[in-house]
Amino acid sequence: MHTGPETGTNSEQRDEEGFIQTRDGKVWYRIAGAGSAGIPLLVLHGGPGFPHDYQEPLEALADERPVIFYDQLGCGRSDRPDDPSLWTLERYVDEVAAVREGLGLKTVHLLGQSWGTMLAVAYLSREGTAGVVSTVLSAPYISTQRWIADQRAYLAAMPESVQEAVRVHEASGDYAAPAYQEAMTAIYREHLCRLETWPACLQRSMDGCGTAIYEQMWGPSEFTVTGTLQNTDLTDRLPSLTMPVLYTCGEFDEATPATTRFYLELTPGAEMIVFAGASHQHHLEAPELFLAAVRRFLAAAEERR
Repeated sequence: MHTGPETGTNSEQRDEEGFIQTRDGKVWYRIAGAGSAGIPLLVLHGGPGFPHDYQEPLEALADERPVIFYDQLGCGRSDRPDDPSLWTLERYVDEVAAVREGLGLKTVHLLGQSWGTMLAVAYLSREGTAGVVSTVLSAPYISTQRWIADQRAYLAAMPESVQEAVRVHEASGDYAAPAYQEAMTAIYREHLCRLETWPACLQRSMDGCGTAIYEQMWGPSEFTVTGTLQNTDLTDRLPSLTMPVLYTCGEFDEATPATTRFYLELTPGAEMIVFAGASHQHHLEAPELFLAAVRRFLAAAEERR
């Protein structure tokens, strides 16, 4: 059920926000460029549990189409039910379907980032590809075991003091220890976001995080996976993605270029772009290049319809 204001049909560019009632609580959404006549872009944020704010640069695409952001249940401006049984991939797939239905998105482009790419693949493989013109899988996370292997390789290249801090505090389970937190920060500065000062939108996502969701589904850090997703692997579903697919990653991305290429080769006719010098937040590190690439891809996908 769509409880916010109705989306206009004229070419006026404006914002709209509201809530969509799902089975388990209200999900907050915002549409940039709500009056645009272009095919909408539905954005699936990462985490799990980190709200949409860090995807702010994508608002620039609203000069051509509505760009729809929402905070997944349990984080950001959405309801935060205290029910650990809700934090599953299947329920988040249900939520994508509810958002799409609630906003009447019969024809749509999808863009997932990080955990949002797994959510996109799970949604498309379960619900089908009808009406989905294209999909952008940015900084893709589609196999947990591949993710872990890549982060461990990165960790092995860090200074010995960082490696030792991780070993010691993983063994004790004391993930709140300052040394573990410092190690985490050192790794994130290399592979999560390489900007000297992290943008305010990224900090808002950190501040609005549903920490309990992240810890239950993932774990204490990007490179220590103890949660319910630890054996999840959707690579066998990639051949079913028959619409145009664009993979993007940074040169130093947690989603490594090698793993991203592995996914590419399983996806019929897909394309891939690697952003030099960038990492997991390459849309923040190289926004003009990223947005130009997405614009070209969406336009080409529409021409092929």
